[in-house]
Amino acid sequence: MSKVYATGRRKAAIAKVWLTPGSGKMVINGMSLDEWLGGHESIKLKVRLPLSVTKQDSSVDIIATTLGGGYSAQADALKLGIARTLVKLDENFRPMLKPKGLLTRDSRVVERKKYGRRKARRSPQFSKR
Repeated sequence: MSKVYATGRRKAAIAKVWLTPGSGKMVINGMSLDEWLGGHESIKLKVRLPLSVTKQDSSVDIIATTLGGGYSAQADALKLGIARTLVKLDENFRPMLKPKGLLTRDSRVVERKKYGRRKARRSPQFSKR
């Protein structure tokens, strides 16, 4: 099997993911997962979740590039991209990933700022006098 490609998105973040059969190596933006996320262990687990659910931790290599948003949104985008590549690799992974919500894009984005407001919904302070 050759390279499989998929894109994951979350908020303003985009992750482009290439998956190849290999030894379990993960490279994100030219760095290992530990270098890229530092001490954020819970977010690292979130990124590895699609691999652990399908038991592909040590049988595929992942090369990904992320851009936009913060590291947490990028990690969520990466999680979706990995799940999508796994389904493209083998359609039998779909029933494992779907019930856990790993194939669903989180469509929540930041609400736009409105005219006459301080933020999206916050009004200026009311002054009686």
